[in-house]
This record gives sequence, C-alpha cells and structure tokens, in this order.
Amino acid sequence: MRLYPSRIIIDEALFFFRRTFLGILLLGLLIVKAPAQSQLKRSRAQLEKEKAEIQKKLREFDTILRQTTAQKTSSLGELKAVNQKLDVRIKFISTLNREVLLINREIGETEKSIKSLETDLENLKREYATMIYTSYKLNQGVNVLVFVFSSSTFKQFYLRMRYLKQYADERKKQVAQMEKVSRDLNGARALLEEKRVEKERVLAQERTEKEQLDKLKSEQQGVVNNLTKKEQELRKEIAAAKKQQENLNRLIKSVIEEEIRLAEAESKRSGTRTTTTSASKIPLTPEGAAISTSFAGNRGKIIWPVESGFISKKYGTYPHPTLKGIMETNDGVDIQTNRDEPVRSVFDGVVTKITTVPGMGGTVIIRHGDFYTMYSRLKTVSVKSGEQVKTKTIIGTVNTDKNGVSELHFQTWKGLEVLDPSIWLSKK
Repeated sequence: MRLYPSRIIIDEALFFFRRTFLGILLLGLLIVKAPAQSQLKRSRAQLEKEKAEIQKKLREFDTILRQTTAQKTSSLGELKAVNQKLDVRIKFISTLNREVLLINREIGETEKSIKSLETDLENLKREYATMIYTSYKLNQGVNVLVFVFSSSTFKQFYLRMRYLKQYADERKKQVAQMEKVSRDLNGARALLEEKRVEKERVLAQERTEKEQLDKLKSEQQGVVNNLTKKEQELRKEIAAAKKQQENLNRLIKSVIEEEIRLAEAESKRSGTRTTTTSASKIPLTPEGAAISTSFAGNRGKIIWPVESGFISKKYGTYPHPTLKGIMETNDGVDIQTNRDEPVRSVFDGVVTKITTVPGMGGTVIIRHGDFYTMYSRLKTVSVKSGEQVKTKTIIGTVNTDKNGVSELHFQTWKGLEVLDPSIWLSKK
C-alpha cells in the first residue's frame, strides 16, 4: 500500500498557501478597482443630472419660441429665445461629448475587468487541476476507508477524518469560486456590449443635435436679417423703452420717498422705536428690520418671480443685439416666459403700490423691510394694496405683446438705490 500521509499534508499545505496567496491577490485587485469604479459612478450621476437640467431648459425654450414665432413676424423676443436655445443646445452637445468620453472610460474599465476575470478563472482552473492531479498521484491505489481505519490511535483517526473533510470542503469552495468568477465574467461581457450599444446611441443623438444646431444657426441668422431691415421700427421701440424705464423709476422713487416720509411722521407721532439703515434711510420697525435682514441674507437664493423662463434682457448698459452703435440701459431684468405665466412674490412682504404704467401694463411694488421688488408688464393683478404676501404668493399673470412675446420686467431696490436683480435670484 502506497500511503504517505506526511507527504499529502505537506503538498496540501503548499496548495492551500498558493490558494490563500491567490485570494489575497484577487482581493487586492478588487480594492484597486473600487475607487475607479466609484469615481465613474459619481461622474455618471453628475452627468445625468446635468443632462436632465439642460433637456428641461430646452423644452421650456421650445415652448417659449413656438409662442413668439406664432405671430409670423420677426421680433427681438424671437431672437432672444433663439439665442437662448442656441446656447443651451451647445451646452447639451458638450454634455453629450463628455458622456461619450465617460462611456469610453467605462468600456476601458470593463475591458480591464474582463481581462482580470479571465486571468483569475485560468488561475483557478489551473489550481483546481493541480489539486485533482496531486490527489490522484498521492492516493493512487489507496482506499479511503482503509486510510481512515488503519489509524493506530484515536487521535490519528480523528486527524485523518478532519483532513479528508477539509480537503472535500476545499474542493467545493474551489468549484464555487470558479462558478462565481465565470458568472462575473459573463456579466462583465454583457455590460461591455451594453456600453458599446449605449455609445452608439449617444453618438447618434450627438449627430442629431448638431444637425438641429445648424438649423438653429440658420434660423438665428434669418431673424437677424429680418430685424436689420426693421431698423427704424427698432429705434422707435428703443426710445419708447427708455421713456417707460424713466417712468418706472420715477414711480418707485416717489413710492419709496412717500413711505419714508410717512414712516418718519408715524414714528414721531406715536413715539414708536424704529431703526434706520445708513443705506436706505428708511425707518424700520423691529418686524421690518427682521424682514430686511432675512432678505439680505438670502442673496443669491431668492426664487424667480416666474417658474419658467430666462433673462432676455439683463441689468445694466450694453450694446443692442442687432443695431450697431446703439446702447441699451435696463435698471432691472426682463424675463421671457410662457403666455399667461403666473407671477409670484419672491419674498415675504406687503404690497405698497398697484398701478398701470403706459407701455408697461400692470405694475405691483412689494416692500420687504427696506428692500423693494417691482413687477411690471402684468396682464392681470390678483393682490390688493396693503395686502401681506408670502413667498410664492401669486400676484398676477404676465402680459403678451403684439409679437407674441410674454415678458416680465422685474426690479429690486434697497431704499432709493437700484440693485441688479440677477445677483439676488437663485441659479436655474
């Protein structure tokens, strides 16, 4: 009988050592891969979020543009909508480019994973074959029962039984691990195919978006050419807008000056304790001071006066979009939006003035401590003078002009100082 227990134990110990080393190596590879995979997942999540936001804007601007082109006449409102849509579509194409690069990275990582899994599977098969061959050579002609019951002591009997059980368990583990690696390998190959299909889909979408971009550029040029032919009409509109702006400024200044006068008179009459900020000179009650502090603390976080839309005319002085040598000035921002879009208060406050300004339609002024917000070009007004309003309280709806452009004029003031509204509004 050829039976060498000590040799079997030594060879199996060497095998278990090699197996343990292989396991540690596989674990190390997984640990190295984990950060890269985690980073790819974060990049993918951020990219999907950006795509969703851009696609939402494209849908908004599509709706606005359809409304402005329904009148079949070129207007500045149409040009602004086209320009905005053009900018967003360029951003979308850039996002698609980044998505293709990300998919390429994911494909590269998947290919590395497949190669690693194939190597792992080959190593496991080789180790398993070695185990089977070693077992066969060492135990050739040996009966397991004879091997167990030929033990000279009970301790030797126990050790041989335990050895056989451990050996059988190890073979089962080896088979299970090979099956798992095979499944992982099949999954990785399927994922690789999915990524390649996804890449083709994104590339096709990118080609479509570029075609749409070219059409939009042609549309933009057509609108510019038509507006250039209407120079005299545009100059009249610019002059009218300048006069309307002056009327608005006089209105809000007179409202604020009157409120300062009344607040000072009331303070003297009643002996009410008030505070005055150096910037606004407006006497404030403790409640008014609290609202002012809260408004100031929400700079860059205040909601938009309309839920949908974009800034079509920014604050400040800048060149006209089509007329060379002509400068425009705006003391607020114009927000182009949808027809009959609800207009809402951007902060808690009290309605101090409701009026109609020639060329600007309905106008509402709301006081927030020593801050003021003004909403013009309203079709309807749904609040009353002196009414307390909360953030998002609907105060009216936007008017639509003869060219099909629905545009809100929005201003912010601190006392008698006009401010840039865009620095107060939250990012969209």
